[in-house]
Amino acid sequence: MSSAQERPLRADAARNRARLLDVATEVFTSQGTDVPTEEISRAAGVAVGTLFRHFPTKEALLVAVMVRRLEAIAARTEQLAAESEPADAFFACFRLVIDQSAGKDEFTRALAASGVDAHAALQESSTVIQNRLAELLAAAQRAGAVRRELGLPELIALMIGTGVTVEHLEADPIARERIFEVVFDGLRPR
Repeated sequence: MSSAQERPLRADAARNRARLLDVATEVFTSQGTDVPTEEISRAAGVAVGTLFRHFPTKEALLVAVMVRRLEAIAARTEQLAAESEPADAFFACFRLVIDQSAGKDEFTRALAASGVDAHAALQESSTVIQNRLAELLAAAQRAGAVRRELGLPELIALMIGTGVTVEHLEADPIARERIFEVVFDGLRPR
């Protein structure tokens, strides 16, 4: 790691980086990952050189957007666990993960097409979330709110499937909500 990477960013550089990530998240999610980096820099109100100083490649920008999403999920999950009853925290976290995963598959495909292993690039952030999910699951099970036989691998598989389903129903919010109700009902003990 170079000394330039170890130093904290100046306030204006940190603002530019945050603005680029905000805009890239919005643009990639709404328009897809094929959007040119020049369009993202223009929408962020910075020169394309500024974008490339922070993110040397489009793939680096995509990874940074995904890492930022995972970090936001992890932070919110921690907050939910601290502020809510175990059942409420668990079900809110389940919904949060689904809601924040929109477009993730497209990002992963775009990275894979350029030779980047998204799973490896996101391993650290993903592990943090999996650990938090395991904690929330255990607490909800101890509280009697979630079936005891459900393990973390099944929970993750269920979240992936639910994410695909609700993304498919994006245009129908009532059907989307009904999917959550059915899944949550199935998670509760009999």
